[in-house]
Amino acid sequence: MSYTQNPFASSHSLDTNPFDDPPQQSSGYAAAEQARLEEIRRREQDLERREAELNTKADNLRRNGRNNFPPFFPLVFHSIKDEIPEASRPLITRLYQLWLVLLATLIVNVVACVFILTAGAAGGGSDLGSSIGYLVFIPITSFLLWYRPIYNGYMKEQALYYYLYFFFGGFHLVFSLYMIIGIPGTGACGLIRMIDMYSKHFWVAAVLGTVSTVGWFVQGFGNTFYYLQIYRHHTAAGHTIEKAKAELTTHGAKAYFSRG
Repeated sequence: MSYTQNPFASSHSLDTNPFDDPPQQSSGYAAAEQARLEEIRRREQDLERREAELNTKADNLRRNGRNNFPPFFPLVFHSIKDEIPEASRPLITRLYQLWLVLLATLIVNVVACVFILTAGAAGGGSDLGSSIGYLVFIPITSFLLWYRPIYNGYMKEQALYYYLYFFFGGFHLVFSLYMIIGIPGTGACGLIRMIDMYSKHFWVAAVLGTVSTVGWFVQGFGNTFYYLQIYRHHTAAGHTIEKAKAELTTHGAKAYFSRG
């Protein structure tokens, strides 16, 4: 090494002034950032436009729409094509169809329990009584507590509806599993009761039990599939408990029973 060479000289960080302005970003990075901001701005405008359209449609329906469901005694207005955004209509339609499958299954379940009773099976009276109770209460509670909340959730895109659906929809999934199992004496004509009827050669009760069991499977697994799909949508939309509480404070509980 030469005696005149500076041993502390470096070609790295010590050669730069720490008080200099940072280097300018490349033009490509700046263009990408600008494109990202434009995309965010476009999405915000789309959301504002969609909200305005939904508010206009809701106001029109509130002024001109008439209750049309259930058909024999209209209590609420129900129109998927008029109230649900186009992208979400297939999902809500499937949920409504699953609710109809639930209603049909409850009817078949009662008829199957009638034949179980006439066959003299143990617990037949309890089965029939419980199945009639299910037929009276489950259609009403399921429509009001999990179907209607998610219907309103996709119509208004408000967080509280989603949490109502998750809570009561979760209970319905547990009820569906209970009915699929079909423990004798519980009013559930499911797997155990169906197998019991086949083993004792009560063919009518066995066939009706098969139809009932298939119905419980279809609506149970269908609702499980859409429950998970709705949860993913809810997460992507950024709904939170805090947002739900704020909506409840702003609109009040009464607003959740209206269309507007």
